[in-house]
Amino acid sequence: MNIFNDPTTIVMLVIAVFILVKLRSVLGKRTGNERPPFDPSRFERRDGVEVDDSSSGNVVTINRRGAGNQSRPTGSPSSQADLAIDALAKPGTKLNGALKEIAAADPGFEPGSFLEGAKMAYEMIVTAFADGDRKTLKNLLSREVYDGFSNALSEREAKGHHVRASFVGIDSAAITAAEFLKPDIHVTTRFVSQIISATYDKDEKLIDGDPEQVAEVTDIWTFSRDSRSRDPNWKLVATESES
Repeated sequence: MNIFNDPTTIVMLVIAVFILVKLRSVLGKRTGNERPPFDPSRFERRDGVEVDDSSSGNVVTINRRGAGNQSRPTGSPSSQADLAIDALAKPGTKLNGALKEIAAADPGFEPGSFLEGAKMAYEMIVTAFADGDRKTLKNLLSREVYDGFSNALSEREAKGHHVRASFVGIDSAAITAAEFLKPDIHVTTRFVSQIISATYDKDEKLIDGDPEQVAEVTDIWTFSRDSRSRDPNWKLVATESES
């Protein structure tokens, strides 16, 4: 029997092709060049750092629970975000107050969603630094922070050094501080991650790190965005390492 003379078969083939096309558009393609992210001031020390992969355009939406930038009036009933903030930071504390002020100015802000996005950004930045991927870094960092990372990469390249790193995972990520410097929102997060990193010279001699040892790395990073902007993406504006 010729399957193309069977209307039912033709319909099923059309549906199958449509599903494959939709899956491809949603999931995208893996090229084998996906990579991870860190703090350049100590990357080539014993606890080197690295990270993961980049998304389309190398931009991370750290939060955006909802669309729009309409402010909520003071004294309005507690929202889901308010309850999440109370669970994160004790009511009456400076952190709690700052986060609620941010949520009032930006209804899309929700701590849990922010942290998930922040972890993705952390991986991407650490990995991009390990790989010397300036393009990814430029899209995720403020100009000042990017200049610091780029200078560190230039020094590494001038020495003929290169890094091989594997991002094992993030053990914890927690918001430790927040501030609303109108119109800019600043949220500081403490990351504890597990990373394998080794630095080699041009002759492939190991000069730093350990290619077989997992190191615990603690970084304190501050992300920022303009509360007036429709752009939901945040950028890394400050880094600090915790020994």
